[in-house]
Amino acid sequence: MTDPDTGTLADRAAARRLAALTDQIGRASGREPIREFLQWISRGRLGRRNGWPKVPRLPTPWQDTISAERIGWRQRAANLGDDFAFAVDYQVCQLCGTGWVEQPYTLPKYQRCGLAAAGLAAVRAEYPGLSWHTLGGHINGSPPFWAKVGIGVPGGYQPREVCPHVKPG
Repeated sequence: MTDPDTGTLADRAAARRLAALTDQIGRASGREPIREFLQWISRGRLGRRNGWPKVPRLPTPWQDTISAERIGWRQRAANLGDDFAFAVDYQVCQLCGTGWVEQPYTLPKYQRCGLAAAGLAAVRAEYPGLSWHTLGGHINGSPPFWAKVGIGVPGGYQPREVCPHVKPG
């Protein structure tokens, strides 16, 4: 019998292979120009959503889409079979040279297989030269994670509020 939280050796091997495929990424903008125009012209009275946007499921190993939780943010996710094996929200400000990541999550059966490190590294590679941070408010047990993935990363994923150019989400 397999524990769903620890995964099988095959699950873990598949996750390690997936961590090496960050260059195989699908993208969906998620922009809705008509809705954005209605919100802009009516100062937010028209074009509101009923509920959060749904994150599309792309047929690629990795995907970059809108965030389901933070308006204006992006989500980088890894697909393994029917699972979203890993996901993290991110936002960048080129004017300030800063990027933020929030709520990285790896399904328990794929943890410690390199998905989070690979996903974060892929986002950083797309935005070279930025200092990387989080918004803070981490759950118990996460400081060791941030300390480990922040080694050698400008900003070290230390908590920092977003700049005035970015919506906090």
